[in-house]
Amino acid sequence: MNTSRRILLTGLAGLAVAPAAVAAAPSSEPGDVTVAEERFARTIAAAHAPDINCARQAERYADAHWPEYVVAARAVIGARV
Repeated sequence: MNTSRRILLTGLAGLAVAPAAVAAAPSSEPGDVTVAEERFARTIAAAHAPDINCARQAERYADAHWPEYVVAARAVIGARV
């Protein structure tokens, strides 16, 4: 599976779980986030970038907005367990 398809599918998984997770869990500080949660949150954020066709713009968007996607990342990781 190529990288852009993987990012898109991860973003869709985060988007599907995010509404319930946001209502159930409070936002967290970047200090209490595990490495796996941060990486997954960055991947979900990159998938939701305004211009996903530009890798640099998606990466910059993910760097700026990944804390907003931590709850969704935790929900997806928790659903896998």
